[in-house]
Amino acid sequence: MITGPRISVLDAVSDPGNPAKANEDRFGHNEACAFVIDGATGLGDRQYIDADGSDAAWIAARFADGFQRDITRKTAIPDIARAVSKEARKDFAGSHPGVPRYAWPLSAFAMIHATDDAFDFYGLGDSCVFLLQDDGSASLHTAIPGAYAREQEHARSHIARTGGINKGGGALGDTETLAALRRHRESQNTPGGIWTLGLVLEAADHLVHERLRVKTRAHAVICSDGLADLVVLYARYDAASLVRTALDKGLRPMIEELRQLEREIDPEGLRYPRFKQSDDTTAILAELSA
Repeated sequence: MITGPRISVLDAVSDPGNPAKANEDRFGHNEACAFVIDGATGLGDRQYIDADGSDAAWIAARFADGFQRDITRKTAIPDIARAVSKEARKDFAGSHPGVPRYAWPLSAFAMIHATDDAFDFYGLGDSCVFLLQDDGSASLHTAIPGAYAREQEHARSHIARTGGINKGGGALGDTETLAALRRHRESQNTPGGIWTLGLVLEAADHLVHERLRVKTRAHAVICSDGLADLVVLYARYDAASLVRTALDKGLRPMIEELRQLEREIDPEGLRYPRFKQSDDTTAILAELSA
């Protein structure tokens, strides 16, 4: 019998941005944690790992498997992240030496961890948790709060120059944009850059950790930035109404609303600037009982 803080998963969904390509998101949960992992779109000239359809899907799956298998209420989360990174680096670098750093697979993540006496948020990158308390107060928890606005500004510059998301082969088909994205990717997991889950063991020392204050009960949406865009890009919800809508209607209708915005209302990103027309989107709806 579980005693102390409890995570109950009420709903979960993962939907590819492009059904013809690999979904590079993963999610998982056990009695001590619930998490979403968002593999970053590859920027290399080729794919190196074939097992899951893309390098990003491969690294996301490695961390999802490790987290779900090894995290307990007493686990030090950085220790698990470091162990998975070590094994992934050995497998990747051992078979593919000399891969340019911008092509190393990496991922963002957001997690709620239940210990014997508390709930904690852990994260890296732009995945997040929307938390709604029973008293109606709500909050957003993410490792890099300014990431959404910065990405939108960079996407706005790309679209202003090229004329739209799908023009000229998209962001990865545009030489100037691809070069900028690669420079940013190379800076990740280095001093002064942002930290993400991947092949760099030291990222485990930079996990963002925050205690979640839950008095009796709360509800949370743990999600990749795809679903977070309903709040931070499209402004269809705030943190509280996002969680309430998920509770009332489930997560799938919200995915459908997102796809309509992406594919029908603004397919070229002229109104809502972004680099991809549709992003992989993954979310867990959970109840937290203290």
